[in-house]
Amino acid sequence: MVFYMPTRLICGDDCLALNAQELKSLGSTCVIVASGQAAKASGALNDAERALESCGIAHFVWDCVVENPPVVDCAAAGRFAAKHGAEFIMGIGGGSALDAAKAVAVFAANPGLGVDEASFYDKAWEHSPLPIVLVGTTAGTGSEVTKVSVLTDSKARKHSIHDDRLYATLAFGDSRYTHSCPPAVTLSCGVDVLAHAAESYFSHKADEISRAFAVRAIRQLMGPLADAAAGAELDGDGRRQLYEASILGGLAINTTGTCFPHNVGYYLTENYHVPHGFACAVFLPEMLKQVRAYDEAYAAAFYDEVGTIEEALVTLIENCLPSFDIHMDAAEIAAALPRWENNGSVKNTRANVSVEMIGQMLEALFK
Repeated sequence: MVFYMPTRLICGDDCLALNAQELKSLGSTCVIVASGQAAKASGALNDAERALESCGIAHFVWDCVVENPPVVDCAAAGRFAAKHGAEFIMGIGGGSALDAAKAVAVFAANPGLGVDEASFYDKAWEHSPLPIVLVGTTAGTGSEVTKVSVLTDSKARKHSIHDDRLYATLAFGDSRYTHSCPPAVTLSCGVDVLAHAAESYFSHKADEISRAFAVRAIRQLMGPLADAAAGAELDGDGRRQLYEASILGGLAINTTGTCFPHNVGYYLTENYHVPHGFACAVFLPEMLKQVRAYDEAYAAAFYDEVGTIEEALVTLIENCLPSFDIHMDAAEIAAALPRWENNGSVKNTRANVSVEMIGQMLEALFK
């Protein structure tokens, strides 16, 4: 059993303002990587700029991050950061912005990479990334505490990169920033947390520590997520619970990685523009079914620990999901299946998951 997470995580109301002095040791110039209006609407961008100014740190803003950020965009932001002499990178936003910030820190420190995707993904970096600071504004990915960055390559395929050098030096978690999330974003992020926790628990790499994070995340999110699915406006406590659950889910998958719902979900995002959390959650009921068939006692222990039953968890997932107008014919499904041959996330699932089973699942859901 091994646990490693070197990020200094500071949570709570006004945590960025109250702990601005933590930024001083990172450098005198910062480039902020953010996602358009979302960082502004949450109040996080304003708080970050004020914190930097209070420390006498010059800053420049790159606010061009899009959902599922392309590697080429991160390379451009890296050149922007290098041009302005950035000594550290601050990412503000949801998972896309935080993951992009990690990649920007790589490109800024390694101008020789250009837009060489192969060298980036092979981690052929001459220099370590610039120090990274992350400020989350959604309750979803848990990227604040992981060594993972998920980006889109030049072929419009999503790929994750894992490296200890991608851990943030410092992360701030103020759940009040999540109040600006529209209902659909809250639900998509919420089921992403559920996917992280459930997939982590049913990973072959799960251990006592990762399972503890996963169980706590699910127990904490079920109430507020059910309220959000019913159309309720979450109060501050509900938002805090969801945000803390997202951090716990991030800590879980940081040890175990994800299982097949995440990787198969990438296909829906790439080809049908389904938001990431929803795309993963579509396949969670099938995963729960498969893992129960594989090891009924292990599955029973999971439901006992999280305090629910399979039917109730599936109902919660279904209540969160919107309807999808997606239709795949046999030819499309057959063309997609090779991407899951010998796939790490598929093999990581504590179940007998085959490519043929994935094809049958896609046919049942979308034909």
